[in-house]
Amino acid sequence: MKKNRKRKWKHRVKIGSFLAPSFLGVSVFYLVPFLVVVFYSMVDNPVSANFVFLKNFIDIIGNKAFQLAAWNTFKFSFVAVPLAVVISLLMALLLDKKIPFADKFRTAYLSPMMVPVASVILVFQVLFNYNGFVNVFLSWFGLDAIDWFKSDFAPIVVLILFLWKNLGYNMILFLAALGTIPRESMEVALLDTTSVWKLFIHIKIRYLSPTILFVAIMSLISSFKTFREVYLLTGDYPYDSLYTLQHFMNNMFRQLDYQKLSSAAILMAIVMIIIIGFLYLVENHFGKDMEE
Repeated sequence: MKKNRKRKWKHRVKIGSFLAPSFLGVSVFYLVPFLVVVFYSMVDNPVSANFVFLKNFIDIIGNKAFQLAAWNTFKFSFVAVPLAVVISLLMALLLDKKIPFADKFRTAYLSPMMVPVASVILVFQVLFNYNGFVNVFLSWFGLDAIDWFKSDFAPIVVLILFLWKNLGYNMILFLAALGTIPRESMEVALLDTTSVWKLFIHIKIRYLSPTILFVAIMSLISSFKTFREVYLLTGDYPYDSLYTLQHFMNNMFRQLDYQKLSSAAILMAIVMIIIIGFLYLVENHFGKDMEE
């Protein structure tokens, strides 16, 4: 018995020694910063550290700048994420049909991932500048020029940039998932129906549900990270329609207002957890019978 206990103890020590570096890294770079953010969100300031509980959250929810940033961010994500999923899925279905030059199209769709962001921003500034190509093109049809980056049309420019950057990667994920659908299931389904739409809904979508979930989550995260592109296009304080949560947090960081920054970050994380949890429930509903 004693020998067995010693062996189990040595085995646990070995496992712990292998896990310790990873646990230390996660603790230092993730767990400890997270606890610090929670601490800052519940005190009046980092110096006196007087506990105020939910006061910072109540103040941030009532803040007009935060309300504008949150509304713009969720409005953009609400449009961008479904488009990123649907368009990339349609592109994957098209390329899966073995059309001519399919390999060339795949390379072209993936090329945005290799282009530096600064170069992309320069191109979009040339295109959508007040004297840029898009306004010149509109003038050919007698339409007035639009100041794209200082109008309510600004999110459309960012949406085009977002889709252009992300569609290729999403499409490759869907192509890989389409290749894993069992041929037997497709052949049996073809015996029951000749409807392409029914085949797509009842077979392909159900097998693709885990990939759709993954692509939706990655697109959601990417939609919350458009700050870099918008910042390079418009600076610290863009037009109201482009003012996002990342702008708000960046400005709070520059002002050293850690209470608002931490509270906003926690609220944003809670909302994302709720959305992702909902997506998991939807995927589980449509994909559980395929797993069985």
